Parts: sequence; C-alpha cells; structure tokens
Amino acid sequence: MVDRQSGGTVRPEVRGTADAKIAAATLELLRTKGPAAVTIDGVAGRSGVARTTIYRRFSGRDEMLAAALLAVGVPDPEGVGESDVERLRWVIENAGGLIFDGIGLGGIAALVTGVDPQFTEVFRRILGVHLAALTELLARDHERTADGRFVEMLVDAVVGALVAEHARTGEIADGWTDRLLDFFTPVFQAHMTGGSR
Repeated sequence: MVDRQSGGTVRPEVRGTADAKIAAATLELLRTKGPAAVTIDGVAGRSGVARTTIYRRFSGRDEMLAAALLAVGVPDPEGVGESDVERLRWVIENAGGLIFDGIGLGGIAALVTGVDPQFTEVFRRILGVHLAALTELLARDHERTADGRFVEMLVDAVVGALVAEHARTGEIADGWTDRLLDFFTPVFQAHMTGGSR
C-alpha cells in the first residue's frame, strides 16, 4: 500500500493500528459526546493519529463515521448456532452491540432530535447493511424467507427496550439479553414457522 503523501510504502501493521485508533476514537466520541464531537480534529486529538493520516484514508467526517459504524454494525454470523433461539440471541446481542459498541446514547439522542442530518443519513445507510445481514442469517436453512420488515421491527423493539430501560432506570441491568430472549422467542418462532405474519 502506498502512502500518497510520502510516496513510500505503509507497513500493513502500521495502517491497521492507525485505522483501529481512528475507529476507536470516532466511536468513543460518538458514544460519549454525540456526533457533533466527531470531527477530524477531534478524532486526531483523541486517537493520536495525525490529521494528514486521517485525510489520506477519508475524504471527511462522514466517510470516517461510516467506516467506524460499518466495522461495528455489520454482524459476523460465524459460529452462530442453528436453532431459532440461538439465532434470536445473536440478533439481540448484535442489535444491542450497535448501541453499546456503536453509536451509544449520544448517537441515539442525535437520531431522535434530528440535530445532525448527515450523521442520521450515514447511520441509516449502515443500519440497512446491518438489517440485511440479520435477515439473511435468520432465513438460513428455513423453507420460508425471513420477512425483512419483521427483522426491522425486531431490531427496533430490541433497541427501543434498551433505550427505554436506560431512560427509566439510568442503566441497563445485567441479564438484558436473557430477558429480551424470553420475551421475543414465542413471537419469533411463530413468525419463522409461518404462524404469524
């Protein structure tokens, strides 16, 4: 890989480290301070990666945000169990991860209030990729195809439950995955076997 500024070659481990630092700083700023804090200068200051290095990778803030969200927002189905309950657990954990590891409550607040239209557009684009991956996994090995609208509603319900619990109590209590799994399993199984539309 060629460093456009120096004309030299960037060692893969150096680029990987810089990319990881940029993504981590982007997501940390997003989660703790909201999307307005995610700027090239802010990420450079938080990550310790030079602005010139960031600009070699990204044309601007939105591209940097999209890359960070894509890294956390596209679920990896490797090792997911075959039963409906194992798949549902995976969906719940990934939907939660999009909040906890991704946009955080600062990002949720920005989406709800609409204060940053560019961030909202980037997030919705990444969420579409995320939902497509979830739908594909849920449909795997089923005679019927999973209804994309059902998966969207399921993810909305999981995220809504997490946000509501935090708003109500100030935290997400331990065991949230199991509680949501118990709640959603009957509806999920009925839908996947054709008993509910």
